[in-house]
Amino acid sequence: MGKGEVVLFKKRNDAVKALEHYFGYTHFLWQQEDIINHILDKQHALVVAPTGIGKSICYQIPAIINNKLTVVISPLIALMKDQVDVLNKRGIDATYINSSLGRNLRDSRYSALKNGKYRIIYVTPERFRKSAFVESISVRAIGLLAIDEAHCISEWGHDFRPDYTRMYDIRKILDNPVTIALTATATQEVQKDIIKTLHLEEEHIRIFHAGIDRPNLHLQVENVLGDDEKLEHIISIANKYNGNGIVYFNLIKQLNNFSDLLTQRKITHLCYHGKLEQRERAKVQDIFMERKNTFVLATNAFGMGIDKDDIRFVTHADIPGSIESYYQEIGRAGRDGMDSLCTLLYDEHDLLTHMEFIKWNNPGVEYYRCVYQALEENMEKISAYGLDWLKENIYFKDRHDFRLETALNMFDRFGVIEYDSDPSGIKIISSIPPQLLDQNYLDSKLKRDLQKLHTLVQYTKHKADRKAFIHEYFGLPYTP
Repeated sequence: MGKGEVVLFKKRNDAVKALEHYFGYTHFLWQQEDIINHILDKQHALVVAPTGIGKSICYQIPAIINNKLTVVISPLIALMKDQVDVLNKRGIDATYINSSLGRNLRDSRYSALKNGKYRIIYVTPERFRKSAFVESISVRAIGLLAIDEAHCISEWGHDFRPDYTRMYDIRKILDNPVTIALTATATQEVQKDIIKTLHLEEEHIRIFHAGIDRPNLHLQVENVLGDDEKLEHIISIANKYNGNGIVYFNLIKQLNNFSDLLTQRKITHLCYHGKLEQRERAKVQDIFMERKNTFVLATNAFGMGIDKDDIRFVTHADIPGSIESYYQEIGRAGRDGMDSLCTLLYDEHDLLTHMEFIKWNNPGVEYYRCVYQALEENMEKISAYGLDWLKENIYFKDRHDFRLETALNMFDRFGVIEYDSDPSGIKIISSIPPQLLDQNYLDSKLKRDLQKLHTLVQYTKHKADRKAFIHEYFGLPYTP
């Protein structure tokens, strides 16, 4: 029987059959089967499990067995197409609807959705602001709501998304279906916040925690002084592990500088960052996926959706901003179970760069007001001259001040504007939310960001078992 044929699995004990037919595996891993059976018994679940361990199977198998629609909430527009393409190749009727689609294609998917097509649909939470989408999905019976990257619900998480706080309203629109929330990183505080935001009692949702221990990952911190020492460590690691690897940088400028140094040493490598054209980024990613024994210098945008088993090393050339982001990034190494090295190169001078990041990511009330007023009064000039003009007219101190990008991003996340990176496309659709006009709220966010960085610095100075440190941070027991 081919994978492209539609096969109906209707019983709870069909889960293994569905796994084998659509995914080619004969047995589940870790707690996958328990989670799937829990969902098929119409019970809610919160799943906290490492990157690359196969969390998506936990909602995809129930979606195959259920006769109803499964809605997957994801913040990652860039990954939806890849995820859907993989499902379609396996014979699973899935689609996505997001802002990357043209109007005609989007409308055709609305129509197909309304007419009963699709078993799984991927959307961002912001899609529920669109009346046409709500109208289309409201006629469908929803069997399961899957909330990916669920840490985005919590203000205490490392990537808070305001629309994720509307999950209770979204669940009501969908007639309160069985819900599974999934994340790779959630402290106990964040877990409680997720459950509270879903308006579920703790006794009505079971937490499945796969732990965060990956025995094959070897964590180390190397204290370095200056770029020369960093370069030698990067070359040494690449030579020793002689496999696929990722070297993370915080700044594109620094990444390019190291790329030049490696080129001078005739060391082959790839580069990936946000200023590359989309076609070039896709090309780099394809080469990395296909080649053996190559490594990529990248900003933290690289790795989302990278499903490569044999990454032998992940090196942080700069200190990351939080334990959560660090743990997600090292989780891309060693998915094949083989030994892999995760090295953080710690230079105290890099803290100055992170302090700048934190400052840019935390504008004050007056800055938000100023940006909003500028958008209201100068849209024609912004459309004509771009964001550089806007920057120069809003408390612009120097060309390295990125507060404007943060303000526009926050306005977009809070539904103040519609913004697709093209200045001529900015539209004001609501007023500034109370949170961005509350300096106490903004100060508390700044304090949390600083605390996350401080915790990461403590990790670099930790002399005992570093995995024990990470387990303690996430409130988990640890057995060496």
